[in-house]
Amino acid sequence: MNISEMKSELAIKSKHGISFLTSAVVVWLLITVVFLLPIEINQKNVFMLFASGLTFPLAIILSKLFDVDWKAENLPLSDLGLYLNLAQLMYFPIIFLVFAKSAVDMAAVFAIITAAHLFPYGWLYDAKAYSFFSPVVSVLIFVLSLTLSIKYLWLIPLLMCVALFVLTTLLYRSYKRKLYREEKTAV
Repeated sequence: MNISEMKSELAIKSKHGISFLTSAVVVWLLITVVFLLPIEINQKNVFMLFASGLTFPLAIILSKLFDVDWKAENLPLSDLGLYLNLAQLMYFPIIFLVFAKSAVDMAAVFAIITAAHLFPYGWLYDAKAYSFFSPVVSVLIFVLSLTLSIKYLWLIPLLMCVALFVLTTLLYRSYKRKLYREEKTAV
């Protein structure tokens, strides 16, 4: 099996990672609600970090619901997807630094890191939507964060939520096309 076939099989079995992305949509929606609350920015940031902890358990539940094999243990590239996801944790010192030095920028930094970490999945799943959305959303969040006052910081997680929802929708369509091509080839 060549690398292209392995990537295609992984993309189909894991359904382009839509269980993780759907989980992220829910989490960023929750973060949006947190940022609408009339509480101090440091409290909002702490709640944002707690909310992000729901991503993995929720993704596991959604994997069962969507019938996603995100482990795909028989495929050599499946571990790479997990490592790419775990690599995002290496950026947490940046988030903690921003929390300590510039709490008002924490949501933007967290959103940029989240969006940026999606880029390699474009290669892993042969999914152009990842490759397009990752840099575009990162730059949009950056530009938006430069223009917002503290009163409107909730727009950052909202933009993240909407972008992830659109990305998930596009990836689901891509998955369905790959599945159709795979089934057509098998016949």
